[in-house]
Amino acid sequence: MDIKYPEYSIPEADSVLIADLRNINEVSKALFSPAQSKVFDKENSFDEVYMLAAQMGGALYVFTGENDADIIHDSALMNLNVAKKSSELGVKKLFFSSSACAYSERLQENLNSAALKETTAWDGKPDSVYGIEKLISEQLYDAYRRNYGLDIRIARFHNIFSTECTYKGGREKAPAAICRKVAEAKNGGYIEIFGDGLQQRSFLWIEECLDGVRKLMDSEYVYPINIGSNEMIAINDLAKMVIDISGKKLSIKNVESNAVGVRGRNSDNTLIEEKLGWKPSRPLREGMEKLYNWINQKV
Repeated sequence: MDIKYPEYSIPEADSVLIADLRNINEVSKALFSPAQSKVFDKENSFDEVYMLAAQMGGALYVFTGENDADIIHDSALMNLNVAKKSSELGVKKLFFSSSACAYSERLQENLNSAALKETTAWDGKPDSVYGIEKLISEQLYDAYRRNYGLDIRIARFHNIFSTECTYKGGREKAPAAICRKVAEAKNGGYIEIFGDGLQQRSFLWIEECLDGVRKLMDSEYVYPINIGSNEMIAINDLAKMVIDISGKKLSIKNVESNAVGVRGRNSDNTLIEEKLGWKPSRPLREGMEKLYNWINQKV
């Protein structure tokens, strides 16, 4: 289910429902399985539901403050509707994709900041309204677990990236934005990077993320858990990696911007290794090569 049809490939799903999760009646329609026919029976409810939808984008969309009302209103409303209807319609297990943006800005003010442990999420205010809403919705789903028995799993994603993503228009995230800039640049030219480029992040390739999600869903762990890479890299160095992948001769021009986010963010994977035996195994460059080649073809 999505608000629009997928842009880049034909989905492998048995069916695609175009609908709006902000409308609780449309959420009911989505969660009312065809197997239930005209008579509702909780025994025929969906075994698993994955709540991945959010009003969000990259730094230009999330960190400028210009979209805060839409971000918190739309995402909170979608999660309120999905939690309520999943509980009422007997969904047997629900996955909610939270975010590393839920962590306190105070813990991410310096370069080489300590990796973020799950227990530190309430140590201060998140860096964005997007992160605040994620914390709210984590509590929402946990309340439905405690009060109504909804079986939940919550993962805090750390910068998941893939092909078939938004790569232009203002909502693209850093890996896609950098790949697009490099693909568009003429040999011998330059690309612009927001801020001084020293800000650090870790990025996780989609297939590794899905492996972590699957292990979490198959477990009995019901509390928020990190799914991310601990291979931290400065944004300037990420740009240099993409330039090297492209084979072009390009320079980097750092420009002032209010869309840079925190100084350093990295995933502490101690808990997920202990509980699920999961850790990422692929180097960042492997995924970036795939992403650049895909975006280069599009450009």
